[in-house]
Amino acid sequence: VQLVESGGGLVQPGGSLTLSCAASGYTASSNCMGWFRRAPGKEREGVAARYSGSGNPYYAASVKGRFTISRNNAKNTLSLQMSSLKPEDTAMYYCAADVFDRGLSAEYMYWGQGTQVTVS
Repeated sequence: VQLVESGGGLVQPGGSLTLSCAASGYTASSNCMGWFRRAPGKEREGVAARYSGSGNPYYAASVKGRFTISRNNAKNTLSLQMSSLKPEDTAMYYCAADVFDRGLSAEYMYWGQGTQVTVS
């Protein structure tokens, strides 16, 4: 499975940005897909995730109400709509996929290369 993120960039505080992740390969391996981020000097943090077998997405408390995760199963893509962005949202954002429901844990099997989001 290959994951390719896009959509990162520089945005002002309070602004919005949408990240996209395109998955290719064995699509069943992407039953669960999520977004993670790592800021300089900080641990990797689970941001949002969605498992195809359940109804409700997972969100980190720090982004709930501001970020929305969505999947297009037909196209095997994952999006993260980010609004009301804050400087503390600055990080490299990664897309991840796994067969099983991993939630916001970092136990995903497949990872993308990341896309940089800078809020300044």
